[in-house]
This record gives sequence, C-alpha cells and structure tokens, in this order.
Amino acid sequence: MRRQIVAGLLLAVTIVGAQSAERAVRVHRLAVVDPVIPAAQLTKAVGPSYSGFFEELHRLGYIEGQNILIERFSGEGRADHYPEVVRDVIDRDPDVIFANSTRLVLEFKVLTSTIPIVTVTPDPVRLGIVASLARPGANITGVAVDAGAELFGKRLELLKQAVPNLSKVGILASRPVWEKTPVGTAMQNAAQVVGIAYMWPSDGPLQEAEYRRAFEAMTQEGVNGVIVLEQNENWTFRQLIIDLAEKARLPTIWPATEGVEIGGFMSYGIDWQDIGRRIAGATDQILKGKNPNDIPIQQPTAFHLSINLKTAKTLGIGIPSSVLIQADKVIE
Repeated sequence: MRRQIVAGLLLAVTIVGAQSAERAVRVHRLAVVDPVIPAAQLTKAVGPSYSGFFEELHRLGYIEGQNILIERFSGEGRADHYPEVVRDVIDRDPDVIFANSTRLVLEFKVLTSTIPIVTVTPDPVRLGIVASLARPGANITGVAVDAGAELFGKRLELLKQAVPNLSKVGILASRPVWEKTPVGTAMQNAAQVVGIAYMWPSDGPLQEAEYRRAFEAMTQEGVNGVIVLEQNENWTFRQLIIDLAEKARLPTIWPATEGVEIGGFMSYGIDWQDIGRRIAGATDQILKGKNPNDIPIQQPTAFHLSINLKTAKTLGIGIPSSVLIQADKVIE
C-alpha cells in the first residue's frame, strides 16, 4: 500500500512538474508578413522599422527559437500573390500577425476576425481597417502613420528652401500607392499648395528596370528634385536610388534618416525605429493576453530633419543656414 501511495505521489509530482515546465517555456508563434521584402531578409537589418521591432521584442524578453517562433512571409511585390500568402498565414494559425502593409491587412480583415493583427498603416479609420483610433474594434491594432498633407508639404518646403531653383519634383511611388492611398492624395495636394509641379514617373512594378526608367524620364522632363515616398520597394532599392540620383545630379528627400546616412540629400519624417518599437509593444501586450480592441492605435509624435552635407557638396548645392539650423542631424 505504501509503495502505491509513493508511486502515486511521484506520478503527481511528475505531471505537475511537466505542466509547470510547459507553462514556463511556452513558445509564442508570430507571423511577420511584408508585401515586398523576401521572407529570408525580414530581420532587423532590413530597415529601421524592422530594426526597432525585432530589437524591442528582444528587449521585452522574446528570444527567437526559445520562447517565440517567428515565421516570415512575403508577397514578393506581386499583388496577385497577396491572397495566397494571407491564406497561408491564416492556415498556420499564429498567435499574432504583424502585417506591414495596408493591402495585406485589408486581405486579412476579410478572412479572419479572430487572429490578432498588428499593423502600420495610414489613416486606418478612413480605410475601414478599424472603427476608431481609441477603440479599434475586433482583432486589429497598431500604429497610424498618416501625417497628411502637412508632412508632405513640409518636405516640399524644406527641399525648396535647400534648392532655391526647385520647380519640378519627381515622386518615387507605385501606381497603387499614388492612386489608391491617402499618401498619394496628400502628396498631390501638398505639391499644389506649395506651388511646385510634380511628375510621378513610375508605372510598372518597382524593380531595378523601373527605377532606371523613372530616372531617365525625370531627367528628360526637367525634374530638379526627387521625393522618395514611404514605400517598402524604395527601401529595398535604396542604394540603386542613391546611385541613380547622384548620376542624374538630383537632390533627394527621404522619409527617414537612414536614407541620408547612405548618401541621400535630405530626410524629413517619422522616427521609423520608434514605430517598430511601438508595434513590438502592442505585440507583447497581445501575447500577454490583452485584446487588440483594448489597445489604442498609436500615432507618431516626433519628426526629424537630417541633411547630408557631403552629398550637397557633390551636387554643388549650398544649403542656407536657415535650413541647417532646423536639422536634427547633419552628416558632414
């Protein structure tokens, strides 16, 4: 009888210990989905927003391969491929989805109302992604990065102040972004307000050949400044854009400091690393049991101006002191 009692106690201790160990090493499952960047490249090295995201996850205690499994997916720059990718992600049934694209989020919204989703998107209320910023509703939260025409107007004003003869700008964006998102509308409105003509030269998928065609078209049309919009393809081909702009002797203004650090002329925009950190924070809250509906959509509060004086010298541009004193970062 005593042996049976001891055996029973040992079995109970073993079961409780196993259950405790399972709870202690629970592995969360996260899906990261990008519309363009290849899945294998979705790391902190790919760009500032992903850098902030993955670094903040690590700071919060998530270690890939130990307590979190991260599966990466890519739309490979093909909109017709998005539905297939979305279905694949949903079939994996992750704990959280980080969808870094408005179009992808809209696809997810149609097919799942239960898997929590975090995203970075402009004007999510107007786009029908969430009910309100304070109470998103259903299963989606994240960061709204639409600063409207004011942000794009400021970029145009800064570029015009730095390049006094600026009269016509070229805008690097794909047709869907230019025609079907608030970003394109805001950019067009801003150009009209500032009184600068614009040329949108990209008509095909943003790959190397299209960027080369775009710069050739801008040169022929007398463009004397280029605005690089917040689009993943532009970051993927950032070095090509820098090289083509230098060859065409065209000053560029980028949406983030990282564009200036690799040779761009100027940048004015959101701190994208901070955006990534905020997305990681929302992901952490969800993994700890919070409902996305109870996590308000955040908005950026800080904007930064960076200037590359070395690039300015190469282009033969003398930047006025009135512009330099506004800069948060100057690269010499």
